[in-house]
Amino acid sequence: MTSISPVATSSPASPSSLPHFDRPTYLMCPPEWYDVDYVINPWMAGNLHRPSRDEAFAQWKNLYRHLQRVADIRLIHGRPGSPDMVFVGHGALVQYGIAALSSFAHPQRQTEEAPLRRWFEQAGFLVWETPRETAFEGEGDALFDATGDHLWAAHGLRTCRQSHRHVADAWHTPVTSLHLIDPRFYHLDTCFALLSGGHLLYFPAAFDAPSLQKIEAAYGPDKRIAVTEAEATHFACNVINVGRSILMSGAGNGLTERLRGLGYEVTELALTEFLRGGGSAKALALRLSDTKVTNAVQTSL
Repeated sequence: MTSISPVATSSPASPSSLPHFDRPTYLMCPPEWYDVDYVINPWMAGNLHRPSRDEAFAQWKNLYRHLQRVADIRLIHGRPGSPDMVFVGHGALVQYGIAALSSFAHPQRQTEEAPLRRWFEQAGFLVWETPRETAFEGEGDALFDATGDHLWAAHGLRTCRQSHRHVADAWHTPVTSLHLIDPRFYHLDTCFALLSGGHLLYFPAAFDAPSLQKIEAAYGPDKRIAVTEAEATHFACNVINVGRSILMSGAGNGLTERLRGLGYEVTELALTEFLRGGGSAKALALRLSDTKVTNAVQTSL
């Protein structure tokens, strides 16, 4: 592993002391304090205090049970005043025992940063800080490709483009910047999913023309799976992918069969209460294991 820049705020003795997971491993946060208390994305509009706490718990537990079949799960508990902390996938980007922490654009979510930092430090991760003035929102807007050798990052709505190189420097990896132009798809993970088989699940209309050119140059027609607007607005791209297994909210319109035809094992889950807050399966779980470990498992749900 390459040397670490001094911007890191924790200093384990050596790279070998950083956390290593032999099995796919995720971090989740129970919806103890989840609600729609404010509007910071279009999905929250009209949904203030509409989620059912009981139904949200039932849906989260169902996702937890299904993910637990193919991965290990660590837990972080939420805190009062941080209703969106359940969307822990937005809190950091993790690879090789390094956690690049988010610097949330909205003050309402900045209260999540300190407890996440403590959790990662106590778990032995090397913490990579992002300056407050450089908004960055974790795996919401930055995703490693299937091999873990290249980073795709979005800007335009919640994450600053200036953060892309800074975050990529945590791993000295190349990064491709994409521009999001539809406010409904305020994070990259709402419209772009890199799958273990080298496929890309994406909603083309969420990106500007230069970004689409970058995507099409990297992924041939046989690897691109374009979703419809109806599928995209059911968060069809906000999926958890472990090996050949995919967990996703029900999107309809035949997308599930298309994915199964490519060899993926798809489980559709009801996550309606979380859609009200602007997130789905992917936002509810943060990958802790290296991408190659997460993608390597071939198992059935």
